[in-house]
Amino acid sequence: MMQTPLLLSSFIKRAEQFFPDKLIISRTGPDTIHRIPYRDFAKRTRKLSNALTKLGMTKGMKVGTFGWNHHRHLEAYFGVPSTGAVLHMVNIRLSPEHIAYVINHAEDEILLVDDNLFPHLEKLAPLLKTVKHYIIMGDSKEIPETSLENVYSYEALLEEASDQFEYPEDLDENAPAGMCYTSATTGNPKGVVYSHRGIVLHSYALGLADAMGMKESDVVMPVVPMFHVNAWGMPFAAVFFGSTQVLPGPGFTPQLLLDLIEKEKVTITAGVPTIWLAVLKEQDENPRDLSSLRAIVCGGSASPKGLIRAFEERHGVPFIVGYGMTETSPLVSLSVFTSGMEELTMDEKVDIRALQGLIMPGLEVRVVNENGEVPWDGKTMGELTIRGPWIASEYYKDERTAEAFKDGWLYTGDIAVMTEFGYLKLTDRTKDLIKSGGEWISSVDLENALMTHEDVFEAAVIAVPHEKWSERPLACVVLKEGKVADDAKKEELLNYLEGQFVKWWVPDQVVFVDEIPKTSVGKFLKAALREQMKGQELGI
Repeated sequence: MMQTPLLLSSFIKRAEQFFPDKLIISRTGPDTIHRIPYRDFAKRTRKLSNALTKLGMTKGMKVGTFGWNHHRHLEAYFGVPSTGAVLHMVNIRLSPEHIAYVINHAEDEILLVDDNLFPHLEKLAPLLKTVKHYIIMGDSKEIPETSLENVYSYEALLEEASDQFEYPEDLDENAPAGMCYTSATTGNPKGVVYSHRGIVLHSYALGLADAMGMKESDVVMPVVPMFHVNAWGMPFAAVFFGSTQVLPGPGFTPQLLLDLIEKEKVTITAGVPTIWLAVLKEQDENPRDLSSLRAIVCGGSASPKGLIRAFEERHGVPFIVGYGMTETSPLVSLSVFTSGMEELTMDEKVDIRALQGLIMPGLEVRVVNENGEVPWDGKTMGELTIRGPWIASEYYKDERTAEAFKDGWLYTGDIAVMTEFGYLKLTDRTKDLIKSGGEWISSVDLENALMTHEDVFEAAVIAVPHEKWSERPLACVVLKEGKVADDAKKEELLNYLEGQFVKWWVPDQVVFVDEIPKTSVGKFLKAALREQMKGQELGI
């Protein structure tokens, strides 16, 4: 067989050749929507490659993006890696400390920054050791007043650049194309590098009928951010297949998302449960025409069965739950139905949808515990391990690689079971991480901070159910003898944490307890604590 490399530059060529009139519908402001055909997208992407090369972009160089979902970010998705450079999509929701860390650790030399996010990044500029150029992505060619040097307008650079660029065809398909960092749990975020080959194969997988089934006739709207695991790979695949794309931009609301679905006839969209809970509420109160939607894909954390049932039964929209990680590009499994499930009752179907689902072709999974691989009985738990062509093999320059990658398998840290019919079901998480609104929160970091307060003897933080955010942290605190456990003390402890963490990490509530259950070796027994706190559900 011919050894033709799997490269992202082939996606641009295909879109331009076969689907020149298909549109990228890009919202960049409250009243600004661009309708860009793939013909123009390809030209703009080559212009970007020329402009960045002129600024010094070379093979292997890291180029960072700090932006929302819009056409300029999509142009960077291709205009950077197709030259042999590496695109680093910076998670704008990380704490300032972690944003500076990931930019420095990746050694980004050029940063593409949304105009409305530039003030936030400008404050961090003194901490950024490798960045040489800042490019402002916005509709205006004006550069904001700044003390920084080497700041450029994205549109001004493109205006001056040629739309002719010969992308190298001899790149190694295993060469780095992009990178994202995990949300920080304990310690600093971990970098994951994606190869051209991995992204191309992941894109093929998204087009499989028993996956997302993405195709040319689709109108695709990724709500999941483009800085979060490649927007689950949907923008890459949409260009590959020639699908129309709807990119909702910054500051979107449930009302806006529903309006876009109705107006642009969106067929498939994806995001975390908190988004769809808010969209459901708006749809129930102010209905839109959702008849174009063939699927909502939901991931990032567990989806409430009530949410699944509401979309499936009340609004007639298939609601497909998925599972993946930054390390897995991310698609691992989807709660699609097999042929034998079509005759199930609605209750049974909702139960299936709530699982993490069927493993994608091309991947292998094992659930293992101290006894080896567990049986598929829906009961025996173990740690989920994965391997496959779009699964990372290591962390970028990080000694924690040894903890997660062993014998050719990724050890996910997620506790799971396999059902009798081969569907994945997550049951718990190692290290007691909390996942709120699709983002991880470290209970250990919060506990350690609480126990530095002069009045605190012990503290344990656990996850409790939350109607909107799926999970929120609950702090269980033992005060030192003689200290008063009252509302004022709760407020004091929460304020104490607010000075050390981003706002969404801070627990919504503090509960004072006499003691924290412990194991025989003195470790916090969080399973017992969760049982003790059962019913301590936090509302919206």
